[in-house]
Amino acid sequence: MGGFRFLIRDRDAKFSGSFDAVFTAEGMRIVLTPPRSPRANAHAERWIRSARRECLDHILVHGERHLLAVLGDYASHYNRHRPHQARRRLPPDAETMPPPITDLVHARIRRRTILSGLISEYHQAA
Repeated sequence: MGGFRFLIRDRDAKFSGSFDAVFTAEGMRIVLTPPRSPRANAHAERWIRSARRECLDHILVHGERHLLAVLGDYASHYNRHRPHQARRRLPPDAETMPPPITDLVHARIRRRTILSGLISEYHQAA
């Protein structure tokens, strides 16, 4: 399973013993969040909410392979381009802000579409 060691999940009854058995058979340890603590897995919940609202609610997924491709493209956009408020509008993979564009008359902006045009990324052309 790609080197994962833990599965963090809540205590919802929809997760059966056979669900846990699949992951423990792969050598993973199941970690349950504390009861009545909705913020215990807040980072994962936030990413899932963003992925659904910005991507999956607008695409008809045609199977597991298509889903993995769509989520891979979205995760790349999320980590490399999408601004994050908690990081002062920087994406997670960026260390510094790009220099501001001061001359809008001569600046050439290029648009790159992600997920067949669902998401657009804008970059200054060199």
